Amino acid sequence: MTARIIGTPDDLLADVNAFLGCPTPARWFEQAVDRLDELLIDHANCEKKAAGNALSLIYRYVDRPELLHTLSRLAREELRHFEQVLAVMEARLVRYVHLTPSRYATGLRQLVRTSEPGRLIDTLLMGAIVEARSCERFHGLVSVLPEDLGRFYRRLLASEARHFQGYLSLARCYATESFDDQLGRMLDCDAELVSRTDTVFRFHSGPLAAA
Repeated sequence: MTARIIGTPDDLLADVNAFLGCPTPARWFEQAVDRLDELLIDHANCEKKAAGNALSLIYRYVDRPELLHTLSRLAREELRHFEQVLAVMEARLVRYVHLTPSRYATGLRQLVRTSEPGRLIDTLLMGAIVEARSCERFHGLVSVLPEDLGRFYRRLLASEARHFQGYLSLARCYATESFDDQLGRMLDCDAELVSRTDTVFRFHSGPLAAA
């Protein structure tokens, strides 16, 4: 059984901010206020994908007990978050419609190596980056959204930070050599993707270009 990730919410958030290469542009948060339907729908999509990605790793790497225990718990929590976002959408009469994905995940995935053990390490690093960026955005949304939604995102902060730490801990567990350079490249890609203006507003997109 793997050790539990612990820490106060403030400590966890400090770890997230120290890990990421840049903060989300303020303009993205300003735009989120006027695009609540898109924000919630794509957030639901992100939680669903996060659970699916964790389950995919569980199926692929059945000989890794630390990974199985950590990601089994994570997948259950992501699905619970998905249900919670659905409940928020239903309460606000937001219809769940199809949204095209942003370029964020595709951009990061292009840096994932195709041969092992690099494929596993890079996939875990990508998971850590995505969870860290989600946590950072949850924190920023707390102060700009309507009070009920702000409370909702505040409740998700600690679990998202733990997910980031869980993925990063697994990468360290299985790495046979330093991954600092590769992690740096992936963090640079994350920073570029969330900072550059985008054509669609999504949970992990950059800010929309000014009209």
